[in-house]
Amino acid sequence: MIENIALVVNAVLQEGTTGAAPAIPAGAAAALAVGLAALGSGYAERGIGAAAVGAIAEDDSMFGRGLILTVLPETLVILALVVVFILG
Repeated sequence: MIENIALVVNAVLQEGTTGAAPAIPAGAAAALAVGLAALGSGYAERGIGAAAVGAIAEDDSMFGRGLILTVLPETLVILALVVVFILG
């Protein structure tokens, strides 16, 4: 049993020593880029949105500033989509 496991491990290790790095499909790389940009943008919008709602609750004139600051991180996702479409 242990010999069989050793043969499998040796075969896997020898197969991976071709020197070429494993290729990531272009679609997966694009999805990863846009997904991580959206995740970071959502994380930033969480705190900004909470602060904006608190500021608007105290002063109604802060609505415009709060809206702009809340939407600003979303431009990162739009930029990521533009880059994916240009490079893809």
